Amino acid sequence: MRVLVTGATGFIGHHVASALLAEGHDVRCLTRPGSRREALPAGSAWVEGDLRSRADLVCAVRGCDAVVHAGAFYALWAVDPREFYEVNVEGTRRLLEVARAAGVRRVVYTSSVSCVGEAAPGRLADEETPVRPADLVGDYKRSKWEAERVALSFARPVRGPALEVVAVLPASTIGPGDARPTPTGQIIRDFLAGKMPRVIDTPMSFVDVRDVAAGHVLALERGQSGRRYILTSREGNVGLAAFLALVAEVAGVRPPRGRVPYWLAWLAGAASTLVADHVTRRPPRVPLAGVRMASHRMQFDPTRAIEELGLPQTPLRDTVRAAVAWFQGKRWAPAATPSAVRTSRRSA
Repeated sequence: MRVLVTGATGFIGHHVASALLAEGHDVRCLTRPGSRREALPAGSAWVEGDLRSRADLVCAVRGCDAVVHAGAFYALWAVDPREFYEVNVEGTRRLLEVARAAGVRRVVYTSSVSCVGEAAPGRLADEETPVRPADLVGDYKRSKWEAERVALSFARPVRGPALEVVAVLPASTIGPGDARPTPTGQIIRDFLAGKMPRVIDTPMSFVDVRDVAAGHVLALERGQSGRRYILTSREGNVGLAAFLALVAEVAGVRPPRGRVPYWLAWLAGAASTLVADHVTRRPPRVPLAGVRMASHRMQFDPTRAIEELGLPQTPLRDTVRAAVAWFQGKRWAPAATPSAVRTSRRSA
């Protein structure tokens, strides 16, 4: 099958393209002008284009049987927030309109657990947990929620032919190859560099990027059109403090020394974002959207993806070990010191 992959120079998209190639698919990657094509997996073809250009998309989908739409504007802050909606929402609409017109049979849309609501205390959210307006913190979350609704509307159109559209919703994705890095990868990188001695202990859900890539391939092969699948690890539903304690143990560095009160983090985020918005026009050191997300329990149930797709469940320690080794191999994080190793082991 010839598959167009958007976002293939990104963290998840690269692993998705690699997984498709490993399964014997013919992979074509849509790359933006100026993107790092050396980051594309060996054996893939590429075509230059932008999600904001219909003409580019017409060329990109020509001759393809399926599309994996992993491309998105993923950030917690932007100089112009309208970019979130132009790329994530209108870019998705544009791509699926072009794909349907070109006779593409099947689309896997990379959504996000940001599009799932918060479960009741003591429970995990699943694909049917309704979203409240308060759950959609920041323009990234709101744009992804709108984009998912657009994507799934193509599976049950009011008029015109239907596309087979399957939505996959990755949780906080970690592992090797996070070169940008993503906001989640930045947490690990900052912690390893000693920039996060204290944390907000928010409930999170972590998943191996290689499992996420496998989930995309499985969704392409087995997913039910119009259906959503959360891609996460049951073992990955942990608090941020416990997660970073595991990172510290694996990396041989000092574990977190304490917790930051939410009110203090909110003040830091508000000040940092205000300066970014009106003075520096550069990403804030502490994005307020990220702080506000920390007030929500973001933990999720992957049962549907495990039972219907066969989603792998890599042990969290193995995932952390791979992520830490990759950051240290790039010299983006210091190697362990003997004293830090002893401290980490005593605290484990």
